[in-house]
Parts: sequence; C-alpha cells; structure tokens
Amino acid sequence: QVQLVESGGGLVQAGGSLRLSCAASGRTFSRYHMGWFRQAPGKERDFVAAISRSGISTEYEDSVKGRFTISRDNAKNTVYLQMNSLKPEDTAVYYCAADTRWVGATPDYDYWGQGTQVTVSS
Repeated sequence: QVQLVESGGGLVQAGGSLRLSCAASGRTFSRYHMGWFRQAPGKERDFVAAISRSGISTEYEDSVKGRFTISRDNAKNTVYLQMNSLKPEDTAVYYCAADTRWVGATPDYDYWGQGTQVTVSS
C-alpha cells in the first residue's frame, strides 16, 4: 500500500510555470507506475501524464505535450509534474496516482492522492 500527498499548486498567470510534487510513503515507491490526472469544476477527471516505475517510459495527453514534463526521483519517493506555458484551461485540481500495473492514461490506478489546486489567471 502507498499513500500519496501532492503539493506545489497555486495561482499563476497565464504563461507562467508551476512544479507539482507527489510524495509517496513507504519503501517500495519504485514498484509503482505513476500518473497525474486533473479535474476541472463540473468535468470528469482527465489524464495528464504517466511515467513508468523506472522513469524510462512516459505518456502525455495531447494538450500538454511540449508544455508539461513528468519525472520521478525514486530515491526521494517523489514524482513531479513540471508545467510550463500554463493556460487558463489548465485550471483544475491535480491528482497523482499509483499502480503496480501499467495502466497509463486510464483512471484505473489503485491509489490516489487528495489533490492540489492549480489556478491559471488570464
């Protein structure tokens, strides 16, 4: 079992940057593939990015390609989401998720964090 805690959200102007972090408990973080999802008010939770347990493989939703980068540091039990060139439509609660299976863009992860709010002003 793993517990996930997101941080790094906040208010930023359009064109700005934020880096989200997701800290995982336990000593088996490297067993988990990790994902980032987001949910805007009144909308479903959508896939943003995923990274394999080794960090070699990544996957991105089309609208964030070239702007967002997912990475991980297994020594620090942390996964990151670097978000550049932010747009108002990126405003959402961002969640990290973990699973020992590779589920990629599907929301079938076993473990979820509580989320961190990202607000992008125009």
